[in-house]
Amino acid sequence: MIELRENELVFGFPEVHERAVFRIDFQRTLRIPDDGHEYPLPAGLGSFPLEHVDDFPRSVPPAWLSRGGVMLPMHRAEALWLNFDSGRYPCAVKVAAGKVNAVTGDLWSTSLVRGPSPSERATWRGKSRVPQDYMVLPKQPWLDGFNVGDGLIRQFVAMPLGDGYSAEEQVTGRAEYGGLQILAYPMKAAAYAALPPEPVARRSMVLECAGAPAPDLGLGLGGLMHQDIAADEYGADVWDLDHPARCFVHLADAGRWKAITGTEPPTAAPTPEQYLAAGIPWFDYRMSGPYVPGSAALAALASVAELVEADRGALPDNESIPVDRVVRVQPRGRGATVRESA
Repeated sequence: MIELRENELVFGFPEVHERAVFRIDFQRTLRIPDDGHEYPLPAGLGSFPLEHVDDFPRSVPPAWLSRGGVMLPMHRAEALWLNFDSGRYPCAVKVAAGKVNAVTGDLWSTSLVRGPSPSERATWRGKSRVPQDYMVLPKQPWLDGFNVGDGLIRQFVAMPLGDGYSAEEQVTGRAEYGGLQILAYPMKAAAYAALPPEPVARRSMVLECAGAPAPDLGLGLGGLMHQDIAADEYGADVWDLDHPARCFVHLADAGRWKAITGTEPPTAAPTPEQYLAAGIPWFDYRMSGPYVPGSAALAALASVAELVEADRGALPDNESIPVDRVVRVQPRGRGATVRESA
C-alpha cells in the first residue's frame, strides 16, 4: 500500500506488521559544482510538491498514466535528494533512475541481489565482487545520487530527456522512462521481533529562495559528494519478498508544471552564492560498518557538465565554492541528530 500524504510517499505493509511503514520525501537542494572536488552533503531546502498522475489525465503524457505513480516539478539542471524515514522498522529499498539502478548501474529488476554473508563481512569493505543492489533502511537515511566510488556518489541532476544527458540514455541508448522508480520490501515480522534498537539519522532544513519545454526529465550525474551506501548486515533471508510496494516518480519540467496542474512550481533552487550568503552549513555523515562499493559502470558514465562542455557549452553555476562550515551528523539512537538550521 502506497499513499501520498502532504508531499510524502508513505509505503505501508500492514499485512506484514503494523510498524512496517516508511516514508520518502524529495528534497530540493543546492547543485554542487562538478569541478573534480569532493563535497560534503548540502542541506535540504524543503520538499518538492507531489501530485498524483491520475488526477491530471488530460494534461500528463499518456505514458505517465500507463505507469501511474506521482510527479514532481524540477527546473533543468536542478538537484534533489531522497529523504528516507522508516522509524525503526527495516526495509530493503531499490531506487532506479530511468530504470538504471542508482546503486549498481544495472538495468532494473524486481529481485534483490544480496549483500555479503556473515562470513564475508569482515573482509568485504571495498570488495566490488560482492554486489548489493538495494539500500537498507533505517541505516541508510538518504540518497543524493549515483553510487560511483567507495563512499562517493554523483549528485542527481535533472536534465531534459532525449538530449543524451541522463544515466538512462548513456546506459540503454534510449530515452524511454526518465524519472525515478522505487521498490521496497519490508523485513519479515519474525526477523523484526528479534532486533535490538537501531540508531537513525535525519537531516532537515528549509530555505526560501528565489519556453515550451517537454514535460519529461531524466537524471544525469552531477558533482562528487561523500556518501556511503550501507551494506546489508541483516542478511538476504530477512526480507519479505512476497509483499513488495513499487512506485514511479515522474519528473515534470517546471516550465510545464503549471500547464499540467494549474499551480505554480517552486522557484529555482539557490545559486552557490545565495547558499553561501545565507550561511547554510554542509553536513558530514559517515556510517559504521561495511558499505556497498562503488559501481564501475556508473563511474564510467559522463557527467552532465562533461556532456554540456562536449557540446561547446558551459553548465551555469559550476565554479568551485568554499566549504567553510561542516556539521558532523552522528546517529545517536532514537531522536538522533537533526540536520537543521535557523
